[in-house]
Amino acid sequence: MATSQQIRNGYVDYVLTHDEKPKSVYTFAKKLKITEVEFYQFFASFESIEKTIWVDSTIETIDTISQQEVWEQYSSRDKMLAFFYSYVEVLKRQRSFVIYTLKDHKQLSTPPVLSGVQPIFENFATNIINDGLESGELADRKFLSKRYKDALWVQFAFILNFWITDDSDDFEKTDEAIERGINVTFDLFQRSPLDNLFEYGKFLSRNAKLQEKMRYKA
Repeated sequence: MATSQQIRNGYVDYVLTHDEKPKSVYTFAKKLKITEVEFYQFFASFESIEKTIWVDSTIETIDTISQQEVWEQYSSRDKMLAFFYSYVEVLKRQRSFVIYTLKDHKQLSTPPVLSGVQPIFENFATNIINDGLESGELADRKFLSKRYKDALWVQFAFILNFWITDDSDDFEKTDEAIERGINVTFDLFQRSPLDNLFEYGKFLSRNAKLQEKMRYKA
């Protein structure tokens, strides 16, 4: 009886050995000595295997870091840093396969293989952002606050692409890219002198309208 893990392992071994997908589900199933019916009990296509592996890696990372005792003590910034540091460690275990699944995509677009990852990551990021907004760590800006998760998805894509091409020892440059990228992003999320200037402008505008009404009544 075939198992999901058996099919996944067989698929990963095949694509890394041949640098291409199997010609058909039939030939792949035959190689694994299973039936097509057994294959389709777990996966709809070869692409669904790749998406599942990515999704499982993302969920594993989130589950691992969120179960740490110190997790609730982390700031929103530290939680996102912890995610990316841990995510890279998980991806290291299957780096060759990660590179294979992303080899044909254009950097300016989201690869189809990450279509299942994006909503999971954005939901995770949204929860972190909401915690930061509630605690006052992050600035609650009208319209812009809802776009914070989009900025973090851009960082996700940047860090992933950086890691794939990183040739430094133990991917030290990727660690630096994570630190710099997330810190800059969260600096932008936090309240700045521009926010104070904007609030002051609204204050002057409201009071100017009030003074006009007072003069009109007088």
